[in-house]
Amino acid sequence: MQDKVYAGGDASSVPLMGKSAEPTIFELSAKGRTAFSLRTQEVPVRDPKETVPESLLREKVVELPEVSERDLVGHFTRLSSRQYAVDLGAYPLGSCTMKYNPKFADQVATTSGLYDIHPLTPDSHAQGWLELMATLERYVCEITGMAEATLQPAAGAAGELTGLLIMGAYHRSYGRKRTKVIIPDSAHGTNPASVTLAGYEAVTVPSNDRGLVDLEHLRKLLDDDVAGMMLTNPNTLGLFEEEIHQIAEAVHSVGGLMYYDGANLNAIIGITRPGDMGFDIVHSNLHKTFATPHGGGGPGAGPVAVTAELAPFLPGPKPALVMEDGIERYRWVTPQASIGKVHGFFGNAVVLARALSYMLYNGFDGLKAVSQYAVLNANWLRKMVSQRYDIPYSQTCMHEFVASAQRLRKEGGVKALDIAKALLDNGFHAPTVYFPLVVDEALMMEPTETESLQTLIVLAERLNALAELATTKEGQSQLHEAPVNTPTRRVDEALAARKPRLTFDQPANH
Repeated sequence: MQDKVYAGGDASSVPLMGKSAEPTIFELSAKGRTAFSLRTQEVPVRDPKETVPESLLREKVVELPEVSERDLVGHFTRLSSRQYAVDLGAYPLGSCTMKYNPKFADQVATTSGLYDIHPLTPDSHAQGWLELMATLERYVCEITGMAEATLQPAAGAAGELTGLLIMGAYHRSYGRKRTKVIIPDSAHGTNPASVTLAGYEAVTVPSNDRGLVDLEHLRKLLDDDVAGMMLTNPNTLGLFEEEIHQIAEAVHSVGGLMYYDGANLNAIIGITRPGDMGFDIVHSNLHKTFATPHGGGGPGAGPVAVTAELAPFLPGPKPALVMEDGIERYRWVTPQASIGKVHGFFGNAVVLARALSYMLYNGFDGLKAVSQYAVLNANWLRKMVSQRYDIPYSQTCMHEFVASAQRLRKEGGVKALDIAKALLDNGFHAPTVYFPLVVDEALMMEPTETESLQTLIVLAERLNALAELATTKEGQSQLHEAPVNTPTRRVDEALAARKPRLTFDQPANH
């Protein structure tokens, strides 16, 4: 770890992993090069027009990069070395829960017999996989306080949509057509998006002065047109909804359902359960809680668990233990009123295997400790930075907290974005900024349970040092220029959002 705080200016003594610009894959392209070769074995090459319908043929060949295997591997390896990752250091990205995932889970999930099996393997030859999934479903239900679950959804947002579709099927089964779903003003951005995608109108309920759902305002929004409420607890401010039982009772009083966004489930495992709070539908972000890959466009998993009343509507098929000829066997079964598949085959199975291995390794006491350490780390860091940054909500937080750079902006023009960019120069990934929207100049931090006290001490020192730097004209200038120790300097993010450049322009002399 560096001894000096960098926020612009001369950072030449900081170790670099390559500061020069990396060419695009197109700029590495050379006509006729290829990264693979296949022996034809004298198999004749047929004209595509003979095998592909003319309507599906392109008018001209797509310009793809032509590179050797050596250049291809080198290019992507260099890019990977420039990208900060959870395996490199602390990643206090609030709400996202970017924690270190132990490698034993990867090892278990890629053992022969799990990794090599084809998804179309008959039930009779996949008993081990079916038992694995049935066991994981049972554990997810125990942890959340639900009756049954589906493992199909490929991510948290997919879980949200699945839960809302179940909600709609439930109401239709009673002949009810409801059009509104209530979400808090501090909700994850995926919540209103999922509500809209599911065909509902998103209705916002504001937070009170303590950062919690305004119960009285909620009661005014409830009527016979409300299908349910989406809520995470602890909420996106990292605060536990103290009136959760009253909230659930109010929503249930108009026939609505309570949907639990499992983004923050990692704060309460073994301490309390969404089912005990009055929730009817729960999705779990396995990447945030149970040591599976985070996704980033790749594989993920967001199982959805429900009460017994909603179980008939779950996606199918799902594994179940049945009696056949006096012998118990696992079979794929589909619930009687299933909403249908929400993922090809049966979900991202290897990701699910990682989650189960993590649960088995930790056991009940270990999973409870995971949550306890996550809460402890967040409160320790909150306390350590509370003198330099405003803490809008002073009550004990759970696994994350929101600080504000509002004072720094008013006194010296330094924004939350400046602090976040400067932190990149100091060995840490930036926290989430400007979210939730209910906090001005928000810095949302989640140290997770996987960071040591030593790491948190340095993180707190760097955050406080940057706030101190913001008190001088020279320091303010440096912060506005940060980062300087990254392969790419600060970009115009507003311009990029307004005028995104989504294609590569081939150089004229190529």
